[in-house]
Amino acid sequence: FHFVLGTILAVNFIWRILDLVKAPSWEGGFRVAMGWAFIQMFLSIRAFPLKVQDRIIRLEEEDRLRRLMPADFHPRIAEFTPGQLIAMRFASDAELPALARQVLSESVKDRKTIKGLIKHWRPDEMRA
Repeated sequence: FHFVLGTILAVNFIWRILDLVKAPSWEGGFRVAMGWAFIQMFLSIRAFPLKVQDRIIRLEEEDRLRRLMPADFHPRIAEFTPGQLIAMRFASDAELPALARQVLSESVKDRKTIKGLIKHWRPDEMRA
């Protein structure tokens, strides 16, 4: 999808620019604008669902933390950033409480670093 459609749209956009340079016209300018609009639509088609998916993962992980952490930790759940929660989704249920405490106490923000702390991975097979 990305390789084929992205390539076609990029080639179309470049082609329209070359046509406009060869023979300037309002119609050619409009074709360039449409080519750019198609590229923007292509990027949005991927970005919008990923943002929604990240919001769902955040909600799922907040719920998971409420189930797995003691009640005295629940107020701290709001301290996690969406990126931290998204990275921690790969941790097993047994590993998550210690990982959550470590992430907050050491202020670990980088997703790759958090993923590197995980010992027992839980696959996320539903990611779009």
